[in-house]
Amino acid sequence: MQLGTRWNVGASAPSRLDEALVVAVRSVEDELAAESVDTTGWGWTLTYLEGKPRVELDDGTSIHLDDAGHAQVTNPDDAPEED
Repeated sequence: MQLGTRWNVGASAPSRLDEALVVAVRSVEDELAAESVDTTGWGWTLTYLEGKPRVELDDGTSIHLDDAGHAQVTNPDDAPEED
């Protein structure tokens, strides 16, 4: 059984996190900083779905690994709107 964890935006990611996910987390944080988004109090949550790591930011941005081991970022603004 793998337990998840939580950490604040800007803090070091858990050491057990795949490097591809760490790079993606940093990239998302860099984009937010470049856009001057106030992330005070925001955090990342690491969970495991079917044994695979997934991280989610408090704004709904999520990152997971695809079958090839590449990080896939899903931005909540990219989700289709419901009628």
